[in-house]
Amino acid sequence: MNKNEILSDVLRHVDVRTFDARPLIQAYGDMAFQARNLSRATDILNRMLADRDCSVILTIAGSLCSAGLKDALALMVENNMVDAIVSTGANIVDQDFFEGMGFRHYKGAPHAVDDQKLRELGIDRIYDTYIDEDELRECDMAIAEIAGTLDPRAYSSREFIQAMGAWLDKRGLGCEHSLVHAAWKKDVPIFCPAFSDCSAGFGLVHHQWNNEKHLTIDSVADFRELTRIKLEAGDTGIFMLGGGVPKNFTQDVVVATDILGEERPMHKYALQVTVADERDGALSGSTLQEACSWGKVDTAFEQMVWGEATLVLPLMVSDAWHTGHWKQRVARRYNRLLATSQATA
Repeated sequence: MNKNEILSDVLRHVDVRTFDARPLIQAYGDMAFQARNLSRATDILNRMLADRDCSVILTIAGSLCSAGLKDALALMVENNMVDAIVSTGANIVDQDFFEGMGFRHYKGAPHAVDDQKLRELGIDRIYDTYIDEDELRECDMAIAEIAGTLDPRAYSSREFIQAMGAWLDKRGLGCEHSLVHAAWKKDVPIFCPAFSDCSAGFGLVHHQWNNEKHLTIDSVADFRELTRIKLEAGDTGIFMLGGGVPKNFTQDVVVATDILGEERPMHKYALQVTVADERDGALSGSTLQEACSWGKVDTAFEQMVWGEATLVLPLMVSDAWHTGHWKQRVARRYNRLLATSQATA
């Protein structure tokens, strides 16, 4: 098989508006195990969206935007279901921004083609999904291009991702249901605390290597800005897909407010969808009850769902979409708050 034959079956993103998951979620509530956990988590998500005083923070880890969930996540941003996002870099750059440029991911299989052969053809694999490495290099260089248009100073990842959204908008590239583009339009901040751990890293290394005066990404600024949102918001709910850096980063802002002498309440609502196990003591599988011991999460409205996000998220977002609490939510536009803070710093 040649490269074009292998990269021929385009991966498509689920549209949660085309089906109503509410009857299934309701039925799950009378079942057991993860079905009941999922039903309770969806109820808490709806409570979160109905709470007019609550700001919602979405965290994303793993390869979700390449797995068919990009449109569902962008839908949440477009319809005021999310007020801030903390993500791994790959979801935002290699996957969402990549598709915003007009590129696509392709359906493959874990062992259908020898990985040495894929390497020879310039095809990258994410389990059962393929990416054209040549197109990914164009994404890398787009990041370098954007960096070259900005003043040589320290930026939070949020500021840089805003510039990525503006870059897509200016070029009118395949922006429909792009998370980066939607967040730029809605002034929803996106933070990637480990921003260089993705295609952004390649583009920024190229930028710094070739420019004596160059920009840098300040991860402490990310933490300060997300803490600023917590200070402004007061009540917050967190919806966590996977774990890793986004999970801990978002939980830690509660402690940061205390350190600053401006204590705010623990996250009022907390949901996590994960396949990680708590027994190894690692962060991704640590329970939300454990987070309470650190002063991060209240336990009145918390729920862990042990399930894979491509199975779980479409059901939860479909239920929330059709329930409709998002229709009464107001866009908080925290990017404007942070831009004002930056200007007066």
